[in-house]
Amino acid sequence: MKFFEYVEPGSLQEASELLQRCAGSASLMAGGTDLMVMMKEHVRAPSHVVNLKKIPGLNDFSYVPGSGLRLGALVTTREIETSAITLKHYASLAKACTDFASIQVRNRATLAGNVCRASPSADSLPPLIADGAVLNIHGLLGQRQCRVEDFLLGPGRTSLATDEVVTRIDIPAPPPRTGKVYLKHGRRSQMELATVGVAVSLTLAPEGHVDTVSIILAAVAPTPLRAAGAETLLKGCALDAAQIQAASQAAAAAAAPISDVRASANYRRDMVRVLTARALTQAIKEAQE
Repeated sequence: MKFFEYVEPGSLQEASELLQRCAGSASLMAGGTDLMVMMKEHVRAPSHVVNLKKIPGLNDFSYVPGSGLRLGALVTTREIETSAITLKHYASLAKACTDFASIQVRNRATLAGNVCRASPSADSLPPLIADGAVLNIHGLLGQRQCRVEDFLLGPGRTSLATDEVVTRIDIPAPPPRTGKVYLKHGRRSQMELATVGVAVSLTLAPEGHVDTVSIILAAVAPTPLRAAGAETLLKGCALDAAQIQAASQAAAAAAAPISDVRASANYRRDMVRVLTARALTQAIKEAQE
């Protein structure tokens, strides 16, 4: 590990000013579970490590019915997976945080840090995108908002400017008759990157047909992928087995996986089909309860 300067700013403005002066050579630390490993393995060698823990207001964890969930940048994945709020209203995100890593890592790793890592196989990203999550970002030019779906530009790449810090994640409140499911396939569920991940968020109209649906795929493209064709097939339909199968085939066709040491492209594409069908079936059941 190379020499670096450790800094604990007391405000967002101070953090942004420091990041700007470092011109991209500094790294932010919230949980540090990814950063410390990359520094030890010489993947990253920041001039400064900027710890966000002394900045007030970044631990916010609140839910307002009709408005939604607010998760500050320092909220850990363990807090999310054990919260009665997320278990009730955001089950797919709670499941993704449970699958995320070992218990030791989950007690330190933050959701915002996982988002900013921008891994194509990140467990948290598909349910966040499916739920319409929005990032609140602070920079020297002020505050801005950005959908998680638009924030991710490629493996390890985001739209975050040099001076910007993600301060909070906002997730809209789910309407009645909504089912949320995240399914991960890998050699094991924890301490393992997803070979394939599928998140579904589905809301049924009072008449029983699909009002809205989001299907997001992980580990089959450079960024989490929306299966738009599959969503179009389902909207306005009263779902049956044939429609679920057709949507699952459309999701598999949309995938653009690679072959690597964990799986072949063909295997990943077939698992997209299988997991999408399972996730849709589970989401419909939950929405009807």
